[in-house]
Amino acid sequence: MSPRGDEESFSTFEKARYWLRRKWPVSDSAREHALNEVEAALDCLAPADVARVAFVAAAISAGYRPATRVEDPCACAA
Repeated sequence: MSPRGDEESFSTFEKARYWLRRKWPVSDSAREHALNEVEAALDCLAPADVARVAFVAAAISAGYRPATRVEDPCACAA
């Protein structure tokens, strides 16, 4: 969800890559890292969970916030 209240859903890495390349509101290191991780995941060179975490971090850095709770795929269950 954007700071203006606009909501966007991302269910594929292709859409995430498009947004990171063409529609992202800021160009910072979090965006660059997310773009690298998403492209690596698309090429099967990085785990999807790593790309997902990088994308969420970039979204938060750009002022977006999850509309629903995002589970941390790196968290270990005890």
